[in-house]
Parts: sequence; structure tokens; C-alpha cells
Amino acid sequence: MGSGELQSGSAAVSGTAGGKHKGRLAIALGLTTTFMVAEVVGGLWTGSLALLADAAHMLTDAGGLALALIAIRFAERPATPQATYGYVRAEVLSALTNAVVLLLLTVYILYEAYKRFLDPPEIIGGPMLVVAVVGLIVNLISMKLLSGGSSESINVKGAYFEVLSDMLGSLGVIVAAVVVLLTGWTLVDPIIGAGIGLFIVPRTWILLKQAIHILIEGTPPEVDVKLIEQRLMAVAGVTAVRDLHVWTITSGLDAMSCHLILDDMAKASNALIAANAVLRGEFKLDHTTIQTEDASVRANEPERRF
Repeated sequence: MGSGELQSGSAAVSGTAGGKHKGRLAIALGLTTTFMVAEVVGGLWTGSLALLADAAHMLTDAGGLALALIAIRFAERPATPQATYGYVRAEVLSALTNAVVLLLLTVYILYEAYKRFLDPPEIIGGPMLVVAVVGLIVNLISMKLLSGGSSESINVKGAYFEVLSDMLGSLGVIVAAVVVLLTGWTLVDPIIGAGIGLFIVPRTWILLKQAIHILIEGTPPEVDVKLIEQRLMAVAGVTAVRDLHVWTITSGLDAMSCHLILDDMAKASNALIAANAVLRGEFKLDHTTIQTEDASVRANEPERRF
């Protein structure tokens, strides 16, 4: 039974950690889209799977960057009575989509590599090398633009991982082109193409798990719930902590709620002030909702599942 409640933080959540990087995302999207077209043409001209694989990654990069920008635009919309957190979760959905598309693309690239092992096509090494070098430069520029935001936003991180995979793909295509030019050994092309696909799987899998963890409202990995409980139990007048939950709304925005069981409800105001000071100062949790309850009343209630 709630006898007192205090919520800290803004009532209307708006914006995301990735919002301040939308200008750089837009520049990276322009560079990626422009070169993607050139790389597709080059891949079809030279017959290189490695180049086409890199072009396919460029396509997902462009889609991922576009999704990231769309997600940021949605996240900037204000909260409403129907969406009290606003639309900040859009960036997590964007990251999840990017991860799934990259994994599906890897399966397709491996299938194409298998077919080319059985029937190696003719490869034109010179133009393949030129296109790959230009692609490497474009990817390095995009990586530089996104590197700062990748540590702040899961949305930007998803876009950064895609550009990173493309940069490594361009390096692989360069190696394949040089080998074809020097030796004429065309099987190096599907080998490199398959390698490009496999390389991104571990990073993409990490991103996928992180997005799913947020969507199921798992505890942020940097938060120790047991330690929070111990510190709240040390607040004067608190006899128990119940229904303690910590979750991530979106990158850079964690939320927490709990019930504090008090031995004397006259201590409720001081307990709430002290508890929020602990949560802000030690755990960087500003968006908190705490309900106080009388110990004698809570003792007669059935234990809650969550």
C-alpha cells in the first residue's frame, strides 16, 4: 500500500544520446549511399564476389544509417499520454533491425561464396582494386564521424559497427584484388567474401543481445542491484527493500523503481531524500520512482512476483 511516493527526473523523457550526432550520421549516410552505387557497378563489372559483398554491406550501412536518423527523429518527439516515455525506444529497435539484417546478409554471402567455390567466375583485378581503395577511404571517413557517438548510443553503435565491417571488407577486397592481379588465383575472391561475412558475426551478435536485453528491460550491465539494495537498506528507518527494478529506457537513460518498507512512516520524507541522494550520487540513477510503505501493512500483503 503506497503511503508516500517521490519521482525524480523529468516527467517527460525526450531525446536520446544519439541525437547530438545526427549531423554526422547524415554526412556518413551521404558518403555511403554515393559510393554504394559505384561499388555495385564495379562489382558487376569485375565479377568480384568480395566487391559485391562489400557493396551489400554498404547497402545495409545506408539502411542502418537511415534507420538511425529516423529513430533519432522519432526520439525527439515529446512524450504523450499514450507514450509516456516518448519514442526514445525507437533507437533500440533501429539497432535490433540493423543486427538482424547483417546476420541475414552474412548467410547470403556465405551461400554465394559456396557457389563460387564450385564454379569460380572470371575476375578483373585492376578496377576491383581501384574501387576497393576508394571504398576504404570512404569508410575511414565515416568511422571517424561516428566513433565518438558509438560509446554513447546503441543506435550510433549499430551504425558504427556496420561501417567498421565495411572498412574491413574494403581491406579484404584490396587483398583479393592484389592476389588476383599477381597470381590469377580467383578462388581468393570467395574466400575473402566469406571472411568478410564471418568477421562481423561476433560484433553483430553482441549488438543484437544488447538490444534485446534493453527491450526485455533487463538490468543494465554496469548496475549492481544487490549493492543498490544494501545501500538503500542502510538508509535510516528502512527495514526492507521490495520490488526493486532497474532497467534501460534507451542509451544513456536508466530508470529505477522500488518500495521502501519503513518502521515509522513519520520518517518517510527523510528516507526518500536520503535514498535518492544515494541513487544519484553512487549509481548515477536520476529517473527514479520510490514508494514508501508501512512495515506493519506490508507484512499482511502477499509477496509479489515482480
